[in-house]
Amino acid sequence: MSNVLRIALADPIDASREALKRQLMAIDTVWLEAECSRYEFFLDVVEEAAPDACIINLDADEKKGLALTERLRRELPQCAVLAVASKTDGQLILQAMRAGAREYLPAPIDPEDLADALDRIAEIRFGTSTSGARSAQVLAVAGVTGGVGCTSLAVNLGCVLASHPGNSVVLVDLDLAIGDADVFLDTIPEYTLLDVTENISRLDFQLLKKSLTKHSSGLYLLPRPVELRDLDVITPDSLRRVFGLLKATFTHIVLDCSKAYTPVDLAAFEFATDVLMVVQLDLPCLRNLVRLQMSLDEVEGLGEKIRIVVNRVGLESGQIKLKKARETIGKEIFAQIPNDYRTMVEVRNNGIPLIEQAPKAPITRAFQELAERLTAPASDEAEETEASSSSSTSSWLSFWPKSRAK
Repeated sequence: MSNVLRIALADPIDASREALKRQLMAIDTVWLEAECSRYEFFLDVVEEAAPDACIINLDADEKKGLALTERLRRELPQCAVLAVASKTDGQLILQAMRAGAREYLPAPIDPEDLADALDRIAEIRFGTSTSGARSAQVLAVAGVTGGVGCTSLAVNLGCVLASHPGNSVVLVDLDLAIGDADVFLDTIPEYTLLDVTENISRLDFQLLKKSLTKHSSGLYLLPRPVELRDLDVITPDSLRRVFGLLKATFTHIVLDCSKAYTPVDLAAFEFATDVLMVVQLDLPCLRNLVRLQMSLDEVEGLGEKIRIVVNRVGLESGQIKLKKARETIGKEIFAQIPNDYRTMVEVRNNGIPLIEQAPKAPITRAFQELAERLTAPASDEAEETEASSSSSTSSWLSFWPKSRAK
């Protein structure tokens, strides 16, 4: 992505520094390049990181914070300074501005005020504001059970998105133990998610892309670690920083989640803009989907992200009808992928995505329609109706033994 504002943060107060870091990570067009808990060392940090802007919290020591602001203005005038303090009296604001601060925000910081201030700094830095920059779309793909085609969907959806001019797409394999996205793309990656996680503090946008494997379709791949002993190194906290850099670098991020619903998977759902739940029209899949929905709906804001994708439609005559499935799960079916066993076996065995192996096949067109619907402006698509939501509880309970439903 263009016009990403690289930020360095100085705040000796741990609580406020962590709160501000969380706010910055929520802004797509901002990348936290460096942070420092001591005013005395911050100038060295800025000289090494060369950020576009600095945020200095004055609350720990106003005198030292103002002196640091003035030094930055003198020695690194190209780096804009945003001052933060809990005081709102005019004298401190005037002192900060005279020292060289371009913006002043009262703490605790209002997220909208922070975004507006950074947007003004970016407009001066880049000649245009970041508010018009395209926000990254993050698609988490999860199967309700093993073998439903979760990785097939993630890989082929990513390749379709990457085929469109103007898109920059990365696929992250989060099935840390047995992920095989690299096999689907017939690649032997040089680096893995472990390498990026361990070196995230030293990566910038250029180095990040060099750490990824680029497929001929244009899709970038970040595969799972090689060794099982490395799995514990990758935690939700370490991933959030990786996700932040990816979000500031790519227009689309596809996350191929595991079927274990680990804390790493839940962090991916939290980070995602859409969660694609892949299901087949059989009783075990639908029962799992019902159970998962009941749990995920308890997480604030997660239920509304879920999009139901039915895979292998037409696999066998004994499949549950779409109408019955829709009534049972209490959600509209977002997309359907037809069954095409022969084509998918060729694709998987050859390590070639559908868009290259069978560009005119109906199943390829289904993936293209899915990509179009996911990237279309959210206006005329209603995923849920009041009728379906009001009857969802009774429908869910019909899948459980009567003793549980009473």
